[in-house]
Amino acid sequence: MAMKTSTIESPEPGLTASDHFLGDILAKVTLLEYGDFQCPACIQAEPLLQHLVESHGSQLRFVFRHFPLTEVHPEAEIAAEAAEAAAAQGQFWAMHHLLFVQPHHLKMHALDGYAESLGLDMNRFRAEMADHIYTQRVQEHRLAGQRSGVRATPAFFLNENAVDVSFGFDRLDAAILAALKGS
Repeated sequence: MAMKTSTIESPEPGLTASDHFLGDILAKVTLLEYGDFQCPACIQAEPLLQHLVESHGSQLRFVFRHFPLTEVHPEAEIAAEAAEAAAAQGQFWAMHHLLFVQPHHLKMHALDGYAESLGLDMNRFRAEMADHIYTQRVQEHRLAGQRSGVRATPAFFLNENAVDVSFGFDRLDAAILAALKGS
């Protein structure tokens, strides 16, 4: 069964039309990550998140929001903008994956290369990046995270409840399993 990858078309509480998700829009369990493309812990979590989405299928909806920690990760915000520019051309998740695979190569020339490898309209991509038209969306994600108490990445919320992964990502899988049993 193919999973839908898109933006939220009819938001439910806590989700917005600018959110990107994997899984079923009607899933009873939503896992939301606030992430940063240069964050070592986010990079480490990425394969587990892919596994969780694949293993829970239509029961889980995974949502990613940007939370660039620009104070320690200077290219995180431009990488988030590149993901949004790719999203405008239907390639958010492909770019998302490339950015996490190449976290040390997030300068503009590298982002151009990733966009080109995805077959994006390069004139449009470069113009949108030069004009920083997605800065506001990235900042809206960050502000939503701050309002929810996010201070570091990755930060996870399961059905709008924070999940502490400071002692390991296995807590995330356990929380998802518990939520699925309760739904």
